[in-house]
Amino acid sequence: MVRRAVCLLPAIAMLVVGFAGQADAGLFKKKCCGGCEPAPCGCDAAPACDTGCDACGGAPAGCADCAAEAAPAPTTVLKTVMVPTYVTEKRTVTVTEYNKEERTKTYTVNKRVPVQEEKTCTYTVMVPKTETKTVTYNVCKPVYETKTSEYTVMVPHTEAVEQTYTVNVPVYEDKTVEYTVNVPYTEEQTKTYTVNVPTYEDKVVTYTVNVPYTEQQERSYTVNVPHTEQVTKTRTVTKRVPETVMKQVQVNTGHWETQSVAGTDACGCPTTCCKRVWVCGCETKEVPCTTYKCVTEEVPYTCNVTTCKQEVRTCTVNVNKCKQETREKTVKVCKMVPQEKTCTYTVQKCKPETRTKTVKVCKMVAETKTRTCNVTKCVPEVRTREYKVCKMVNEQQTKEVQVTTCVPEERTKTYTVTKWTCVPEEKTSTYTVCVPVQVQKEIEVQVCKMVEKQVEVPVSTGCGCAAPAPSCGCGG
Repeated sequence: MVRRAVCLLPAIAMLVVGFAGQADAGLFKKKCCGGCEPAPCGCDAAPACDTGCDACGGAPAGCADCAAEAAPAPTTVLKTVMVPTYVTEKRTVTVTEYNKEERTKTYTVNKRVPVQEEKTCTYTVMVPKTETKTVTYNVCKPVYETKTSEYTVMVPHTEAVEQTYTVNVPVYEDKTVEYTVNVPYTEEQTKTYTVNVPTYEDKVVTYTVNVPYTEQQERSYTVNVPHTEQVTKTRTVTKRVPETVMKQVQVNTGHWETQSVAGTDACGCPTTCCKRVWVCGCETKEVPCTTYKCVTEEVPYTCNVTTCKQEVRTCTVNVNKCKQETREKTVKVCKMVPQEKTCTYTVQKCKPETRTKTVKVCKMVAETKTRTCNVTKCVPEVRTREYKVCKMVNEQQTKEVQVTTCVPEERTKTYTVTKWTCVPEEKTSTYTVCVPVQVQKEIEVQVCKMVEKQVEVPVSTGCGCAAPAPSCGCGG
């Protein structure tokens, strides 16, 4: 703001000097309207202001000679005017510059370290165990039993009867009859059964191990690099420009008047006394008033601007990685192999056998006789007989059998496990920092200064005009 005010002061002074020159030249004087004196060129009379006579003695139309004779030759005067001039000066300003400074920082990196640890695990193995068991089984044995059965036989009874009768005469004949008998016998049978026999075999097992290794990688990082460049900018400058405006003002026109006042003295004689009385008066006048209006304009200027540009840089970093490695180990695997075995045992069986026997069969033959004869009548007679019956009876027997069973057995084994432990490790890295520094520099500045300049200014003649009157009409 101080700088703007310094620049505006010479412009205001120049405007004031210009107005003074114009006032001396008669631009702001009143026109000398009124009774113009007769021109020496033979005009009857000077016309009034509203008829064409101007303030400088100009004649109306048709009085060219009069106007030429009335207008005097203009005169000029050298005056000193202050003209604003821009001068380049050097001034010392404080500028912020950035110096590169290397700094060191310490950071912690977690490093993976392998640790061997022994562990014990429990596993179950099926161990075959042979034991003797007593097995109970059923055997069918034949048991013979004597039974008695009753049967009815027709016993002939003879009577002497004289009549013709038919007599059934029994006729006995031998007849061979076949019958079936279950004859027990012993038979040896072979039975095949399956037993799971444990078999141990070596098996190669493939397993994967993470093997650590260090690999160098290039990584990119972004750094803000400061640089200074000149930038042309514009700023808004507000100037105060004087402006003359006619303003109506109430002017106090009061004045003192001396008045005579009649009175009496101490003796009672009439006397006249003078006293000053203030007579109030107010008049409206138009007064030129200079006001200043603000004019805004864009002024270019150059300044240094520090900006940061992003720059991509690379660095080499050690990266811990793990690669998978396939290894082999031999493990004993227990497999249960089915094995067929054979055993012999005795079975009691019965086979049907057909036999023959001779039995007497009585057949009654009818015979008719006419005589006195004995008549045989059959009288039923119940008789008993004994016979043997074979029955198969179940009998429990025991035997000892070798039985192989697999018994689970817990075993323990020790194996090595590799674990990765993070070990903190401190590392130091160097980085660059831009540190701001205040530096005094000399820069060139455009300064507005008022320089004296000689100017010719026309001087007014008798009626205040600086130039010849126009040929016709009133001048300005």
